[in-house]
Amino acid sequence: MRFDVVGLGVSTVDLIFTVDQLPGSEMVQRAGECVIAGGGPVATAMVTLARLGAATAMLDSIGSDFFGSFIRSEFAAEGVDTGGLVVAPGRTTSKASILVRKEDGARAITFSPGDAPELTPGGVRADIIRASKILHLNGRHWDACLHAARLAKDAGVLVSFDGGAHRYDPQHRGILPQVDICIAAHNYAAAFAGTEDVAQAAKALLSAGPSIVVVTQGAAGSRVFSQEGGDFHQPAFRVDRVVDTTGAGDAYHGAFLYGLARGFALEESARFASAVAALNTRALGGRAALPTLAEVEKMLQQ
Repeated sequence: MRFDVVGLGVSTVDLIFTVDQLPGSEMVQRAGECVIAGGGPVATAMVTLARLGAATAMLDSIGSDFFGSFIRSEFAAEGVDTGGLVVAPGRTTSKASILVRKEDGARAITFSPGDAPELTPGGVRADIIRASKILHLNGRHWDACLHAARLAKDAGVLVSFDGGAHRYDPQHRGILPQVDICIAAHNYAAAFAGTEDVAQAAKALLSAGPSIVVVTQGAAGSRVFSQEGGDFHQPAFRVDRVVDTTGAGDAYHGAFLYGLARGFALEESARFASAVAALNTRALGGRAALPTLAEVEKMLQQ
């Protein structure tokens, strides 16, 4: 089977509550809505792609517990190939509790990583990577990441890196020379470059290896830079009511890669990704409101 995008990262199960206020100290409050859903930055990007009609697969190490079974069933329901998931008998899976403020969708996240072992280089399905157009990573399962990136480069597969907000790690500099597409939150880019200036931070990321750098800024939109020297700003799309911003950045990543895999120009990919990210804020949870291709096309036409 051929894949448009293959992801390597950590899959989680999210328990999400809407609340009136985010905790700043000891408190008790009654929640509004509550949902349980699959999560994880790379995993949600793969589900985004699958919802749009792309062929995707996920590489990860999970436990044999209830949460691991939940993750596998969600991937299967969305059409994400699970042949690259390694299930560790008797081990537990990553999970998170997410409080979402009703007023504006702001979040507070607490997570438990579980005790499933890291995915090892030996556990990486080389055949799945070689059968893909793009490999998407975010630095989790570090040794497996480095190994997978080398496999991808040897096979002529593009490598995409997700620089998530508050997830900068200096060791990531070791993989950037293998990266073709780096999509980083403003916070990550600033930590990498030591400057809040978006253009300077993007220039620093480009100098590390990627040929395309995207800096996402939430409601302020995104800025796209390339080694060819051009850059542009993509405004954020608006929806009538933002319910939850969980997964909006992950949806942007998946949709941007969908565009590249389909041969879109950078401007078209960024516009498409911005629309998908906005549509994903309409419901509680990182995946509940992920749009179909028809929904995105309708928004872009309007």
